[in-house]
Amino acid sequence: MSKKGIAILGATGSVGTQALDVIRAFSDKFEAVVLTCGSNGELLIKQALEFKPKSVVVTDPIQYKKVKEALASQETAVLYGEEGLIEAVQYAEIAIVLNAIVGSAGLKPTVTAIRAGKDIALANKETLVVAGELIMALVKEYGVNMLPVDSEHSAIFQCLVGEDQNPIEKIYVTASGGPFRGRKRDELLQVTKAQALKHPNWSMGAKITIDSASLMNKGLEVIEAKWLFDLAIDQVDVIVHPQSIVHSLVQFKDGSMKAQMGVPDMKLPIQYALTYPARFENNFERFNFMDYPTLHFEKADMETFRNLALAYATLRAGGNKSCILNAANEVVVGAFLDDKIGFLEMSDVIERTLDRVEFIANPALEDYLETDRLARLITKEIIKD
Repeated sequence: MSKKGIAILGATGSVGTQALDVIRAFSDKFEAVVLTCGSNGELLIKQALEFKPKSVVVTDPIQYKKVKEALASQETAVLYGEEGLIEAVQYAEIAIVLNAIVGSAGLKPTVTAIRAGKDIALANKETLVVAGELIMALVKEYGVNMLPVDSEHSAIFQCLVGEDQNPIEKIYVTASGGPFRGRKRDELLQVTKAQALKHPNWSMGAKITIDSASLMNKGLEVIEAKWLFDLAIDQVDVIVHPQSIVHSLVQFKDGSMKAQMGVPDMKLPIQYALTYPARFENNFERFNFMDYPTLHFEKADMETFRNLALAYATLRAGGNKSCILNAANEVVVGAFLDDKIGFLEMSDVIERTLDRVEFIANPALEDYLETDRLARLITKEIIKD
């Protein structure tokens, strides 16, 4: 049996490195055909020397030169930028494109890969936040699989296997609550970057960790879930679960609920996306109920963490509103990490951007891309004011 070819977009990030752990563990079944990175050229070089992919893609110009020189004697081709991503995801050897790029930069490669008939293992939630309606229409048109990698969406996906004929009443996306769970707005006025980057359960990149602290990550996941599972907005709820053991739940029309549980580890949802519909035996850590004799759940505080409320509002508005939300959020998170704005100011700036960017009710791909560009410019102007 030939190996299944995998392209990993964002190979040097948290999800990408864990995906390579999975490929390493099942080297007789998977082959890394394409690996990509933004700024961590040094790690990409090591990965390329180990996995010997057909090509690597680097989106940072300085790192591109470094990687190209380091791999000059290798058979691996070194491609550059968005054009390189677009070219690489279309290789005939690729069966699945694992998109673990952070932010809206993942949109165009996903569109290209779908049109090339590739299954998508999606860790880049922004693709569906920015253009969910368009993406899911393309998935249907080209007959490919959209396999969620986020732990919450993988959980929902796993709970729905075998339930094709059973209507969903509601899904519950679980949230850890982040490092500031239980705090009120006046307690968050002086929050520091170091405090916000200390997630209690998960090890993630800086952007996603800040999103988790502000609950924007959960807002983006609500939007992603709506499109992935073709749900009405009021069918998607968020429940805070500090232990991060129940990854999400599905409630059916008869009131029965199914939950997917496990230790907080991304390797399992990554593996399931790559092996679906099969489950391969592995040596990952197993969950022990005795380690967690009590599981706790509570309501999400949307008054303190306004990003979650803003996400629901953009979903109800439709059109390009969620695209504006995502673009503004990427800018404000960068500004917060650069100590240019405070933690609570992020929501204020996002809200002002949502009011200032033109609403488009039925956007095409070009409209989404232009909305993303304009929203970033306006957000930066607001921060400077």
